[in-house]
Amino acid sequence: MELYVEIKKNLPGFVLDVKFEGSKERIALLGASGSGKTMTLRCVAGLVKPDEGKIIVNGKTFFDSKKGINIKPKHRKVGFLFQNYALFPHLTVKDNIAFGIRGLSDQERNLRISNLLERFGLTGLENRYPRLISGGQQQRTALARTIAAEPDIILLDEPFSALDEHLRSYMAREMLEILKEFGGTTLFVTHNIEEAYRMCEKIAVLYSGELHVFGSKKDVFENPQTSEAARITGCKNIVEAVRVDDGYIEIPSWGIKLKTDSKVKAEKGFYGVRANHIRLSNGNNSGNVFKARIVGNIETQFRQTVYLKFVEATNGNSNYHIQWEVSKDIWDQISKEQGLINIRLPQDKMYFEK
Repeated sequence: MELYVEIKKNLPGFVLDVKFEGSKERIALLGASGSGKTMTLRCVAGLVKPDEGKIIVNGKTFFDSKKGINIKPKHRKVGFLFQNYALFPHLTVKDNIAFGIRGLSDQERNLRISNLLERFGLTGLENRYPRLISGGQQQRTALARTIAAEPDIILLDEPFSALDEHLRSYMAREMLEILKEFGGTTLFVTHNIEEAYRMCEKIAVLYSGELHVFGSKKDVFENPQTSEAARITGCKNIVEAVRVDDGYIEIPSWGIKLKTDSKVKAEKGFYGVRANHIRLSNGNNSGNVFKARIVGNIETQFRQTVYLKFVEATNGNSNYHIQWEVSKDIWDQISKEQGLINIRLPQDKMYFEK
């Protein structure tokens, strides 16, 4: 175990209450704004003191409320990449990188800086000030400064939020290689689902200060466990449902019953299915196939978002019942069907939770 976090902190509007542990891996803290992601990072870094709990990194106790331990930030060996990079405007690129290096001779210090400048593609920019370099170069400078101190853990707070889409994609690939080379524990704060999945091996879903689910990214996406976790991980279709028996649930507002591979235990809960898991059907009567009407669509560059209403539903108050993500080829096919199609809701890729 390289990381152990179990903390509580009373905050305006909610209580931060999280517990998780990890090894030498990249862990995403995923959640909406105000869910407690950044506050968790600040507690690990020592910038905020929890009300109670324990934080251990690489066998070193950073904080323990029962033992009265609260190590100062400068002694924690934490690399913190802030959302706005927090570069010193009066220092050059070289001096910003050098700021966190301690305990080396001038020769060793200069060699490390030179290596980092080359590694991060900053050679030739070492004497420029932050205002005179691009956003991507600022980020690389901040990351080089983070790595320079040889931290035990790296904390990244929305590191791509200030970048445009093209640069964001490029920097994500670059940063991922750097973090793999680092080889230690990384905590990566984001509200972007794709970033969390692309950058990290494990995901912790936070909602209103609480940790709803924590595990491998595959497990978290395939089994969100709560309706809030399903929403945060990108599930567009979540609706109230009731148990029929061990293998069936009913969705009153849609007027349908569904067979599920998972054993249904709770009497009431929420059904969820991801928009990209829905399939077009040839209309046979088995396997969760239902007739639906196309009531709207939104075109994106490569895909279509299609809005559907179930024909069997008696509730006419909703504009649509379910959202479906399809390729342009599928859209070209179904758009010719005079508005009525048959869809299949997979029984092995659905959620039913309290």
